[in-house]
Amino acid sequence: MTLDDLRVFLAVCESRNLSAVARTLSCSQPAVSQHVKRLEREIGLALIERRPRGVAPTDAGQILYQAALTGIASLDAALRQLRELRDGNGGTLKITTGGVTVRHFMPDAITAFRTRHPEATLSLQSAHSTRRCLDLLRSGQADLAWITLDGPVPDIQQRPVIDLPWVLVVNAADPLAARQSIAPADLRAIRYIAHPANSASHRRLEENFVRLGCTPAETVGVADWDTAVLLAELDIGHAILPSLPRLGLAPSSAVRTVPIPALSPITVGWAARQWDALSPLATEFAALVAADQPRHYTGSSVSHG
Repeated sequence: MTLDDLRVFLAVCESRNLSAVARTLSCSQPAVSQHVKRLEREIGLALIERRPRGVAPTDAGQILYQAALTGIASLDAALRQLRELRDGNGGTLKITTGGVTVRHFMPDAITAFRTRHPEATLSLQSAHSTRRCLDLLRSGQADLAWITLDGPVPDIQQRPVIDLPWVLVVNAADPLAARQSIAPADLRAIRYIAHPANSASHRRLEENFVRLGCTPAETVGVADWDTAVLLAELDIGHAILPSLPRLGLAPSSAVRTVPIPALSPITVGWAARQWDALSPLATEFAALVAADQPRHYTGSSVSHG
């Protein structure tokens, strides 16, 4: 069993097509099959099975896939750091997070980081959901993920940074804009701008609605956080958002934010495959972002898996 065998096997599991893997690796399909067969002889179990369209991992293949994915991703990250150390490069830091969160949580930290490390490369990859961020982490395509924390995640370490209470974002002319707070009963009558269905914030909000019995009767659209603010400003609907650090609005703004104390706050923070294995650049950047938040935890990481 070799690392090349495992890398090819991972590619087969992800592509589900031997020919596609062969094209990607610039080799023949029989050569791809030989890598898989060598693993099967070593283990003594079938790892892939043929389907009407392509192939799929067996139960044994799924077990090996998950183990190899984590191990090779960590090894690749270590090899990258060693090459950068050998060559004297500044290094590359790969971050994944939702599309709008960079503006709300990271701009000052990014500026400070680039001032301290002008030779380093900071790569930011937008992902549409927490699940996708975690997939990028596990596959080694990201060093750190800034996500909504939502319970234990196998093989991932999490560090909570900030709790975000919920607020109603509403046009300044709306009667609700004059309230000191919003009660659950008020939410039933709003014109609700929903969050994307695959987002963690959507799931947490829906859980709150069920718990309080206050599901809005009318949904007028689906939008990310920033777009929801714009739609509220245009009086198209009401947005329920986390109280983002950079959501502060001037008195002259066309929208107002009103607290919704009955909704349970969400927690956002960092996730990594293994915190102790991160590069110094990664740990420094994570600390810069955490220190830039108005309220942050100081506890140790939470490890699961």
